[in-house]
Amino acid sequence: MVGQDDAMDNNPVFRPARIEDLPAIVAMLADDPLGAAREGDPGDKRYLAAFERIDADPYDELIVAEHEGEVVGTMQLTYLAGLSRLGAERCQIEAVRVGAAMRGQGLGRRMIAWAIDRARERGCAMVQLTSDKTRTDAHRFYHSLGFTASHEGYKLSLS
Repeated sequence: MVGQDDAMDNNPVFRPARIEDLPAIVAMLADDPLGAAREGDPGDKRYLAAFERIDADPYDELIVAEHEGEVVGTMQLTYLAGLSRLGAERCQIEAVRVGAAMRGQGLGRRMIAWAIDRARERGCAMVQLTSDKTRTDAHRFYHSLGFTASHEGYKLSLS
């Protein structure tokens, strides 16, 4: 049996997403009960428009994890300017997804470690993220990485 450490011996490559990665990214976003209810056809022009906007913004990075030539993970990093903490920049991690075939093999842990290192490289003072209240496995995962549930989050849907 392949162990957790052995499964990812060939380290994934983390890189900016390319337009041809969109179908794989959208498929990962849709591959859970929450995403299945809100995502659509990967060919929808709104995904392309969002990709182009993210790609053009120096304060946004859409990242993919590639393993053996396949996109197996994704996340978006957004760098937020603020006046608090002496004008510190923070990194917001969003839309973290690992493809179904790679789950349980340590890829998510490597992705978040990479994101934290990327935020440090940019000089961010903190990394933050939100997770839907129903994602209890994700909450345990983030706690295991040292994140604390320090704030209560609120959202208002406008659509």
